[in-house]
Amino acid sequence: MKNDRILIFDTTLRDGEQCPGASMNLREKLEIARQLARLKVDVIEGGFPVISDGDFEAVHTIAKEIKGPIICGLARCVPKDIDAAGEAVKPAGKRGRVHVFLATSKIHREFKLGKAQDEILRLAVDGVKRAKGWVEDVEFSPEDGSRTEPDFLIQVCKAVIAAGATTVNIPDTVGWAVPEQYAALIGQLHAAVPEFRNGKAIISVHCHNDLGLAVANSLAAVRAGARQVECTVNGIGERAGNAALEEIVMALKTRSDFYGGFECGVVAREIVKSSRLVSRMSGLIVQRSKAIVGENAFAHSSGIHQDGILKKRETYEIMDPQEVGWGVTELPLTKHSGRAAVAVRLKHLGFKMTEADVNALFAQFKEIGDKKKFVYDEDLIALVGGHLTEVPETWSLDYLSVTAGNHTVPTATVRLRKAGAKDAAQQEAAIGDGPVDAVVKAMDRITRVRGQLKDYSLRAVSQGEDAMGEVTLKADFGDGELLTGKGASTDVIEASARAYLNAVNRHLSSGRAKPTDLPHP
Repeated sequence: MKNDRILIFDTTLRDGEQCPGASMNLREKLEIARQLARLKVDVIEGGFPVISDGDFEAVHTIAKEIKGPIICGLARCVPKDIDAAGEAVKPAGKRGRVHVFLATSKIHREFKLGKAQDEILRLAVDGVKRAKGWVEDVEFSPEDGSRTEPDFLIQVCKAVIAAGATTVNIPDTVGWAVPEQYAALIGQLHAAVPEFRNGKAIISVHCHNDLGLAVANSLAAVRAGARQVECTVNGIGERAGNAALEEIVMALKTRSDFYGGFECGVVAREIVKSSRLVSRMSGLIVQRSKAIVGENAFAHSSGIHQDGILKKRETYEIMDPQEVGWGVTELPLTKHSGRAAVAVRLKHLGFKMTEADVNALFAQFKEIGDKKKFVYDEDLIALVGGHLTEVPETWSLDYLSVTAGNHTVPTATVRLRKAGAKDAAQQEAAIGDGPVDAVVKAMDRITRVRGQLKDYSLRAVSQGEDAMGEVTLKADFGDGELLTGKGASTDVIEASARAYLNAVNRHLSSGRAKPTDLPHP
């Protein structure tokens, strides 16, 4: 590897998915993995295989179907974890990587693990050796590395490299580091461990954003000797999130004068598409002012700024918006467009759809086409997002009528059909604090489960007065887990109803649902 090449390790599907309410199903993860391959990240960390059958299947499927990037599975320094990760990445062959981690900081050793330094060293070495039996490419992370004593951290690095690790990641697990201090630590490790200088092993960094410094810390580490950056699309992740992939990549590219000509292989024009897909699949909305991918990232409202942009773009823009994937939407489809045209556009947008998928989406496309003049790319992407989010449909929406107004008690009448049931559709009515609340209460009476909305967002996915609305919500059904629901329609109440019903079906298919005795009107 060239000394100026920075590897981009994407952990959107592992650390990113650990953000509360961001869980994704297999099809959603696979679609994101395909997009990450088009983005040309170097490593995709697909999940934590031992924690569930779903995570194992996701990593195993990604390893089998995604070509190009290294496919990685996470594991604690526990034999069953390592074996699960090794088995999961096996289909990737030589592109498989097992990522082993073990806490090393004093506070973690004393209060979490109850182990001395020599025991930590032994476990780390044993873990790497076991992983080496599965794959050649082994990464080791001393968890809470930024708060670990530097002398002990040097010992750990030397020991795991001797055991076979080819990458050593120094995580800022709790977002404690500041750039100058973190860079000094990385520089100290680079100077003390010969393998980091002769190319036999590389230093990786994995920074969290608790102080808003994840990107700054990562970039400071690169200048100090790190050659792999672990990050997520849109910066999603536990607590305040991770270093944002798009910010790392574009900082290296835009400020190559300062970062010494470092380069990475990411295809920048795929950044916005990746951001949109991850946002829809995870249900985590990108804030408008988010750098690079936010809707306001290249918006100029000031007259002075607008005048400067018109005269010379570089006066107020340090990047070309089209360089990262912002651009003019393709000519929209209409209700007269055929199935073939829709299939071609889906392929152009990067989605891998089966004939059955296209048929299902085409039916939804025709419904939307009957309600609005043009169907834009954003509309299609929203339909695909809803299709991939689908879970076994215990209940389907058959009829919806809502009455609301400033002098009217919001009332909803809902009719649902139950899959496989011989009985006619079930209908209920309810009043609520607003039309959406009334719809939710009516659905609860039919499905006999009670959900509590914890988060609700509505966005227009395309342009014009007939723009389609996309609703993303999170609901708690009493088991402590927030479930995401998504729905889209030109009618925002219908979109809300579909989103809530999507969450209800997800809850019912989980096997944890318990019928609740709800009062009838």
